[in-house]
Amino acid sequence: MSANHPLPPHANGVTLTLEELLQYRTQSVRWLPPAQSIWSQMSGNHTSRQKGRGMDFMEVRQYQAGDDIRSIDWRVTARTGKAHTKLFAEDKEQAVILYLDLSSSLHFGSKYVLKSVQLAHFASVLIWLTLAKKDRIGAVIDDGHQCLEFRPSSLQKQGLRILNAIVDTHNAQLTQDPNHETRTMPYSQVLETLHTLTPKGSELILLSDFAHVEERELTQLRRLKQHNSVRAIQFYDPLERGETDFRGQAKASDGRRSQWFNFGSTGQRKALETRFTQHQESIKQQCHSMAIPFNTLSSGWPLIQQLS
Repeated sequence: MSANHPLPPHANGVTLTLEELLQYRTQSVRWLPPAQSIWSQMSGNHTSRQKGRGMDFMEVRQYQAGDDIRSIDWRVTARTGKAHTKLFAEDKEQAVILYLDLSSSLHFGSKYVLKSVQLAHFASVLIWLTLAKKDRIGAVIDDGHQCLEFRPSSLQKQGLRILNAIVDTHNAQLTQDPNHETRTMPYSQVLETLHTLTPKGSELILLSDFAHVEERELTQLRRLKQHNSVRAIQFYDPLERGETDFRGQAKASDGRRSQWFNFGSTGQRKALETRFTQHQESIKQQCHSMAIPFNTLSSGWPLIQQLS
């Protein structure tokens, strides 16, 4: 499945191990300030905005040239007869909540790794990056039937707890009957769980292929967006866009139904591309209408290469 690219250490592209996810613990430093943020790298931008941070009062000192006059402490100034300024420190401890979709439609890959494996690797990047910034990390892991909830914490062992749950959930899903229904829990219920778990002022990051999300369900993100920073990352496989060198016949599944495809037919490959693009554009437009940044990551080549 690795195609022409070597797989990450300890990875086989299908099952998950804790060891392959722990490697990102040391790699997170490449996106720490003053380096470009990971989102700037993905979007090709050179600036990034942070939302939901507050300012903590530190101390009062005598006014110095260049100080913001809006920060003058008039009480102390009146008492001492000399201008004094309030100093503030940025509150760095923000809550970052990850929504991790590990339902069966993610367990697909035509080359390199499964979509679910790529998602898990990116989740590991975000977990260690969050903890390295002294922020709190939380997560909701969705297997399509139930959610595992992790309330935000800045402890290192929180990262390990989430990663272990990702590994266990992912590998358990691989052993399920392929005819097992991909999703019995509606996204509306997932979003309600996220609303309950997410403190106001958090950064909420949605990791999914959004294969079975209905437009009406996606609009429920508006409530979360009112008090939080929200962004969406779609994971896709090249074959979903009709991109493959294979020219024979094969059965492919979207997690709901299976169908035989003749990949030697330009028309069938084009039909795959059209269906995928239309759905992706619909999700993207919905996100943009709510001012939610939308990015994509492919399971077809190395993650770090796509983040650099």
